[in-house]
Amino acid sequence: MQRVAANSICSLCLFTARPATAIRAPLQPCLTQRFLSQRAKARPSRMVLSDRVDQAPPSRDDRRRRRDAPGPFGGMNRTYANVDPARRAGRQRAMDAKGGNGRDRERDGRRGMRDGDGDDRKALKMQRALATVSYGKRMMMKETMSEFESFDNFDLIPILQAAVNDELFKGMTDIKPTPVQRLAIPALLGQRGPLDPKRPSNEMRSFLLAAETGSGKTLAYLLPAIDALKAAEAEDPEIKAYRERWEAEKERQLASKSKYKAFDEPHPTMARPKVVVLVPTAELAHQVTKVSKSISHVAKFKTELLSSDLKPQQIQRNLYGPRGVDVIVSTPHLLASIADSDPNILSRVSHLVVDEADSLFDRSFAPVTTSIIERASPSLKQFVCCSATIPRKLNNFLATNYPKMTRITTPNLHAIPRRVQLGVIDVSKDPYRNKKDLACADAIYSIGRESASHEGPVKGEVDVRRIMVFVNEREKTEELAAYLREKGINAEALHRDTPEKRHGE
Repeated sequence: MQRVAANSICSLCLFTARPATAIRAPLQPCLTQRFLSQRAKARPSRMVLSDRVDQAPPSRDDRRRRRDAPGPFGGMNRTYANVDPARRAGRQRAMDAKGGNGRDRERDGRRGMRDGDGDDRKALKMQRALATVSYGKRMMMKETMSEFESFDNFDLIPILQAAVNDELFKGMTDIKPTPVQRLAIPALLGQRGPLDPKRPSNEMRSFLLAAETGSGKTLAYLLPAIDALKAAEAEDPEIKAYRERWEAEKERQLASKSKYKAFDEPHPTMARPKVVVLVPTAELAHQVTKVSKSISHVAKFKTELLSSDLKPQQIQRNLYGPRGVDVIVSTPHLLASIADSDPNILSRVSHLVVDEADSLFDRSFAPVTTSIIERASPSLKQFVCCSATIPRKLNNFLATNYPKMTRITTPNLHAIPRRVQLGVIDVSKDPYRNKKDLACADAIYSIGRESASHEGPVKGEVDVRRIMVFVNEREKTEELAAYLREKGINAEALHRDTPEKRHGE
């Protein structure tokens, strides 16, 4: 028999040619169990120190569970796409080489603006933060507005119609409601069309009036609220009984021919208003009160102002006067402080209006505003929010807390007029380096230099530009005006504490 060298046999054949060694069973089976019990057990993770403290552990979203045998039901209950990562990366590289889609370019543009390199569209961040109004919504609003051409188309009580024609627009011939009034007044009255009667709802309804500044929102929410106020007053048994007692006392004094004495019985509406209007500033409170009182001269109801610039005695007289009060215009903090001492002042509020809702639902006003709404909610029939701008934060807040809110928007909401030239200055870059006062002075200088090259209405005269600069704090007005005067710019500060003489100037 020929002997084959061991090195000429392949390793696989050599392995199979070796005799298999049998595993010997232990002489005593109990020893196996004993050795297994002494084997080290896995310790809990809370008792094991991490060997890579410098790196954070992967999140649970990054841990992908793989299925060894998917089977016929392997595609069910998956939380990630069953796509090969290599193929996905290759597809993404090909898309990036072609330029990507619009969403990727927009995302890259935003990333570039955050990194500091990219275009200067950071200026339009404010406009992007506003809730958008679709084109179809705007066209639908225009069709609805065309149905109401006059205040006579609104189903208001006759005394309110007379107040509009004889007091608000006295001496005017062609009186037409504004776009927001054509949309809001019928909706708040419950009137579907110009020929349909109003149908007040017994359930509490919430509305959002979104229209540009100076569009007539004040009259849009005041007229329906006063209309409901006068209708409820005519059916109130307490007010009817009070008027009967007042007429009887008046006739008794006339019959006795004695000296007339005032009827000293307090009115049922004393410190129990039916309509409350919340505004952020005292100036706006005076403005709304002026409009409401002009209507009350004809419609006969009581409007009072609660403002921080009034004396405490006057505030108490306005709220707790014996003649009663129907409409209150106030700032939230003052009304909330009064409601803390006398919670019943909000027990009969049927109409609550939050004017400038973007400010009153901001961080500084939101807790106080919501507390007033909660106290008035048991008797509330209409809740109205008004604003010229609807940020997405406010939009999400209203959608969460008032999902059934009726939204009334004008076609020109959040739309910049074509004649307005919009420009934005990035003060974080050179040469300003976060110096807003310097950027403001430079912008004013640029406007003045441009106007110097144009002639005014009179030939040979330079066109003079009047510039208004708005700041967010009262103290900043004096500071910025002083800075501009140092730079040779004729500037004057104007704020709430400015004397009336300078207001007229």
